[in-house]
Amino acid sequence: MNAIISASELVDELAGPNPPVLLDVRWQLSTAKAAGAPPFDGRAEYAAGHLPGAVYVDLDRELASAPGAHGRHPLPEVGEFGAAMRRAGVSDGRPVVVYDGGQGWAAARAWWLLRWTGHPNVRVLDGGLPSWEVPLSTDVTAPAEGDFTPVPGATGLLDADGAAALARSGVLFDARAGERYRGEVEPIDPVGGHIPGAVSAPTTANVAPDGHFLPAEELRARFKTLGATDDGAVGVYCGSGVSGAHEVLALAVAGIEAALYVGSWSEWSSDPARPVAVGPDPQ
Repeated sequence: MNAIISASELVDELAGPNPPVLLDVRWQLSTAKAAGAPPFDGRAEYAAGHLPGAVYVDLDRELASAPGAHGRHPLPEVGEFGAAMRRAGVSDGRPVVVYDGGQGWAAARAWWLLRWTGHPNVRVLDGGLPSWEVPLSTDVTAPAEGDFTPVPGATGLLDADGAAALARSGVLFDARAGERYRGEVEPIDPVGGHIPGAVSAPTTANVAPDGHFLPAEELRARFKTLGATDDGAVGVYCGSGVSGAHEVLALAVAGIEAALYVGSWSEWSSDPARPVAVGPDPQ
């Protein structure tokens, strides 16, 4: 099954006999802004217009636990995540389609969590909300309770030690911007640089200017050039396990399975005992 779905395909499926549950996960990374600038409000964006029938999901509260020693967006408590998904109408027997405002990071985080906890049929709307040409709705959706019960472990998950080991034994991609990987700038975390052995693979290079994923064959060629092999283990990390999920999604589109280090650089860099590499060289 493909990991993404086009807007035209989604229109057809919504008119079919088993329409997918729609999850709206609009979110933006909160960084320092000019004094007085309001933070991004995904719920307000949802209220202003969303795909008909979509349910809003809050990334910070429902797709992550509180920031702490394990990073800015640690894994949510499994029971709480399951309850949130059931409130949103998610069931094992219905497909799920997730979208966001177009960047794809937040939608990919929901996609990855649902896959990791065993949902058999979840995809991301390619291009997000900007790709949708049907009129939006302002109605608040009140879905029937779903029956989804999360069972963690269906896909790969890395901790800090696992990520460090994979950087030596396989391929560990760093999905952040190149300047953060090289340690030239670090706007959020305590120190700049990367996990020793990790390969720079900014997730922004996986999409076209319109926000849609590149064709599968182009993505596959990109990741092969960066060191991914058919028989080797592949992992991804980013700043806090959000854009990294988008890279795992891009790898899935390319037909390459990959694990996610959810704690990512926000966890790794919080421990001064962990080694840090700087510059363009992985080591």
